[in-house]
Amino acid sequence: MALTSPTASTAPTAGPLSLGASHSPLFALVTDKLREGILNGQYAPGERLVENKLSAELGVSRIPVREALRALASEGLVLIEPRRGASVASLSPVIAREMVEVRATLEGLNAKLAAQRRDPALIAELEAVLRQGMDAAAQGRADELLALNSRFHEVLGTIAANSVLQEMMRSLRERTAVLFGPANVVRARQNWDEHAQILQAVIAGDADLAALLAARHVYSAAKAADLPVEGPGGAQVQAA
Repeated sequence: MALTSPTASTAPTAGPLSLGASHSPLFALVTDKLREGILNGQYAPGERLVENKLSAELGVSRIPVREALRALASEGLVLIEPRRGASVASLSPVIAREMVEVRATLEGLNAKLAAQRRDPALIAELEAVLRQGMDAAAQGRADELLALNSRFHEVLGTIAANSVLQEMMRSLRERTAVLFGPANVVRARQNWDEHAQILQAVIAGDADLAALLAARHVYSAAKAADLPVEGPGGAQVQAA
């Protein structure tokens, strides 16, 4: 069946995923689908992202695929090079370590501010997200965990009430998610147990503990991803 979209007047026959059959903007759908594939390890670091192949897989024209790749490049998840095209971004060990160190520091600050500025309505919302995440982890619903994990950190950042920090954290989480994504699926229960501990510290108003737990949370994810980094206190954190 021929597809129509707001981006192009014609499109190939719908593939297995049939994104072209949706009434939502194709650009947004394709971007979300490719981002999800990168973060869950479907597309490995360094793997080429060929427009024709992706177009056939997703059942859309090349135009929204090209736009999606450009958007993901701006997020740091895709690398676009002349004459080579697009590929999944691959970070050097040094850059990966530096990003983990910065994210751990900022996540600590984020949690500290949340504990100092806790808002009852937002905390209730965060508790609801936590319950959903714990349930998804227990039931092995990996397809839901990525969005719920992002939502947990987003609401926590809203509680922290620092728009500059929130914007920085969004960008950094997107860039480090390519490192943590596949490992977080494996460590899903531990990941949400750590979220629960952070939330309890926030509820208790223990800013220092919330900051420590949030920083450790990042280093724990780095360990699961087999990244050689130094955790709080200078002790090296690396998977055996």
